[in-house]
Amino acid sequence: MAVSKRRIWGWMAFDWASQPFYTLGLTFVFGPYFALVATNAFVADGMDKLAADAQAQSIWSLGQFVAAIFIALTAPFLGAFADNSGRKMPWIAGFSVVYVLGSWALWGLTPAGLGLITILVVFYIAFFAAESALNFVNAILPSLGTENEIGRISGSGAAFGYWGGVVSLFMLLLLFVESPETGLTLLGHPPLLGLDAAQMEGTRSVGPFIAIWYAIFMIPFFLYVRDDPRLGGQPTNVRAVWGELKATLRGVMRRDSMKYFLLASMFYRDALNALYAFGGIYGVLVLGWTTIQIGVFGIVAAIAAAIFTWAGGLADQRFGPKPVILVAVWLLIIVGCFIVGMSRDHLFLFALEPTSRVPDIIFFTCGVVIGGAGGAVYASSRSMMVRHTHPDRPAEAFGLFALTGKATAFLAPAGISLFTFLTGNVQLGFLPVIFLFLAGLFLLRRVNKDGDRAEWSATPQ
Repeated sequence: MAVSKRRIWGWMAFDWASQPFYTLGLTFVFGPYFALVATNAFVADGMDKLAADAQAQSIWSLGQFVAAIFIALTAPFLGAFADNSGRKMPWIAGFSVVYVLGSWALWGLTPAGLGLITILVVFYIAFFAAESALNFVNAILPSLGTENEIGRISGSGAAFGYWGGVVSLFMLLLLFVESPETGLTLLGHPPLLGLDAAQMEGTRSVGPFIAIWYAIFMIPFFLYVRDDPRLGGQPTNVRAVWGELKATLRGVMRRDSMKYFLLASMFYRDALNALYAFGGIYGVLVLGWTTIQIGVFGIVAAIAAAIFTWAGGLADQRFGPKPVILVAVWLLIIVGCFIVGMSRDHLFLFALEPTSRVPDIIFFTCGVVIGGAGGAVYASSRSMMVRHTHPDRPAEAFGLFALTGKATAFLAPAGISLFTFLTGNVQLGFLPVIFLFLAGLFLLRRVNKDGDRAEWSATPQ
């Protein structure tokens, strides 16, 4: 059955609408701002600067860990429920409301650090809502094209989303985010709308900005994407849904390719999420970058992500998703090595002058790789998941995909927290990220590049 272009573009609108939460919120504006506020608060309480940096990174990772646990526990069950009922749109709408309200509330984090932990909790509630909505949106992907087309559609959608991240980041940096030193934006003007630079209101506006952006650009999604009325009609009580989920889990254990793909992606996606979550914080704590410098870094990374994710989608269509994932993960391992081995005064075993721009240049290059390779991994991983998905139960399958993506999501944040605490060093705290990428590569060897969807479809449920 032909799929209308409006439905495909409506589906891709979700990536455009939601990407600013990750680009502006998680990585390049709010995350670094939170780290700066937290560090200053801890120093004001008598902690030395190095310990305060480590503590700021630790509580940020703790929030990510708790949110990941909730996502892992709920995603498969919600997916099974949605498949039984045949309805995904009400779930997407409900999580969207939580997302918008939680994002708006980020305005409340003042430079004085009042309500620091409350805002951290609110941020990760919004993160939970964004990731939960994403699971249901991903479950619509198998219905948008043939197996050969899915990789291109997934890559194009992700690339479209990254362009949304670029545009939104440009707007925020040019019009709102102020330099702590000058109180001026990247254009050299005070923040728009009379916002008070002394209270960092330009930077704090990132929350309302994310909320408004999402509310506007989700309109095409809700206009053009509908639930398939032919699906569902199965019992939606807890016992029936749990029974379906257990049957699916038993089926996974009999499918080696799917099993090893879920395990591999569990590790390399966890590592990638850590790079996203802590990349901006690394720039602040290790290189001493300002919020505006982090924002420019984010623009470079997001542009790279948009271009290379689109190219990765074309490569996926031609060669399949597995080669794309392998190349991208190797590139991310190289980035991890630079993060561990570089600071303001040294690069691996080589000393650098305090005024050297080498660390800045290298980290900007790392941003290009993180953006490009990370985007390709994201798009090709969901394309590979389609090749392992039962055609009648996509939401449940992507719920399991979320489960494995989050079940060990505590490993990277907990590992970073532990290594940072033990070494007292932000760079060495990134070592667990490299280990997780390597584990993912090892498990990918057992994954069939063509998936096992045909066998999975033939398995009695």
